Amino acid sequence: MTRKQRRAILIGTCLGVLALAVGLVLMALRDSIVFFYTPSEVAEKHLDTGQRFRLGGLVENGSLKRGEGTTISFVVTDKRATLPVTYTGVLPDLFREGQGVVAEGMLTSEGVFHADSVLAKHDEKYMPPEVAKKLKEQGVWRGDEQAGTPQGSGKVN
Repeated sequence: MTRKQRRAILIGTCLGVLALAVGLVLMALRDSIVFFYTPSEVAEKHLDTGQRFRLGGLVENGSLKRGEGTTISFVVTDKRATLPVTYTGVLPDLFREGQGVVAEGMLTSEGVFHADSVLAKHDEKYMPPEVAKKLKEQGVWRGDEQAGTPQGSGKVN
């Protein structure tokens, strides 16, 4: 076997091992790559309790309740399904009912999502692009066409 053939075999083997490693990593992360799940997707996928994920949707009107201290409960909806959420901490200033939200945390055995961080929309016309897209796909959200585009982004209609 010549030097050129050995080098070609070594390079081919390294590329094969690298491709296999990338494939295994992508398979392991395929559910984690999703930015967030809507309440409907949480119900469909039957996510395990204790599994960390992000929940996105709209804060249901009339669902915000303040508990003891800084504990807050509210309901996130995508108009097809709802999921109760509890959060202990200070909510973002722009958080309110009827607006887009993304919460990160885990599902409890009682079917309540316990969030450890909550993100609210940026201003009156902004909604996270992923939330807007999922709600538009379901025919629920009809915001202005610039939704999902932060102010001053340079997008011109």
